[in-house]
Amino acid sequence: MIRSLQLSNFKCFEQQEVHLRALTLLAGLNSSGKSTIIQTLLLLRQSFLENLLPSVGLSLNGKLAQLGTAKDVLFEEANEDEIGIEIVDDLPASLKLRFAYREESNVLALSSSEPVGEIWKTSLFRDEFQYLRAERVGPRTSFGMSDYEVRHHRQMGSSGEFTAHFLSLFGSETVEPLVLRHASATSNTLQSQVEAWMTEISPGVRLNLKRYSDMDLMTFSVAYSLGHKVASSEYRPTNVGFGITYALPIVVSALSARPGSLLIVENPEAHLHPRGQVKMGELLCQASAAGIQVLIETHSDHVLNGIRLAVRDRKATPENVGFYHSQWGMGAKSPTLTLLDLDENGRLPEWPDGFFDEIERSLARLLGD
Repeated sequence: MIRSLQLSNFKCFEQQEVHLRALTLLAGLNSSGKSTIIQTLLLLRQSFLENLLPSVGLSLNGKLAQLGTAKDVLFEEANEDEIGIEIVDDLPASLKLRFAYREESNVLALSSSEPVGEIWKTSLFRDEFQYLRAERVGPRTSFGMSDYEVRHHRQMGSSGEFTAHFLSLFGSETVEPLVLRHASATSNTLQSQVEAWMTEISPGVRLNLKRYSDMDLMTFSVAYSLGHKVASSEYRPTNVGFGITYALPIVVSALSARPGSLLIVENPEAHLHPRGQVKMGELLCQASAAGIQVLIETHSDHVLNGIRLAVRDRKATPENVGFYHSQWGMGAKSPTLTLLDLDENGRLPEWPDGFFDEIERSLARLLGD
């Protein structure tokens, strides 16, 4: 599990250290550094997969992240033309990198590298990894297949584009962690558990997957059931709204991940009703309790509360959960990241100004009028 990440002269941060937990939630106003934390991990992974690390440099543009050139990522008020990234894993293993600055280059040349332990065998650089970006694949009449990405590397694609293919191949696998098993599922198989969790988002969901290998395409249809009786016809994803297609990759990723994996999710709340957002928070928190490291960027207080409820219900321990609040101070050169801890009842001993307090602010104004 990644324990910490330290940045120097990278994007909006002059110097910043981030301590990661089994579940870490990043929250705050737009353009306050949340995405930078995630992008750092993505750059390290894509550079390793492109064979630029550990010896050449950092690829700024690839399948996982596209950040432009060196001038786009050097801290604006940097006192030196050098970018630093340090990552510490609890194997123990660590990696300390320094990159030289060449303004127009889209690869940051490596000036020094200090790997310790088996850092290249950690989840960030192996197949035990999933990243789901904020802009995921929406409802389609068909979805792509990739034998290489899915069968050989168990990847669903950063936009979730291979989720249907993944579920068709691995849907009969058993969801092992008890904390992840949904009580209403008809079995412990991945597909049955996925359908049970998806029912929290849209009641009665049943998925029918079809593979068209000669065209490298997958389709799935959605039916709705009451008890064991199918109560509806099958519908295309384009006829059941964005929420199911957007949420499906997250649910499949959480339930299929193996202990020791790393799951990064941006905006898990997208296109979901508040109740579905709460359940998504609960699921991701329970996944972290099953040994999967989860990193979330969100603007949803409902996702936040789902995590808090999971802690209150003893499905996760408070010391393994951390919330970061990112904000700009008056006259500050960099955003400030404040780590917030939960107590055993899922409560926050302190609630900083600007941290998911807009409902109270709006109600105060309404009541005041």
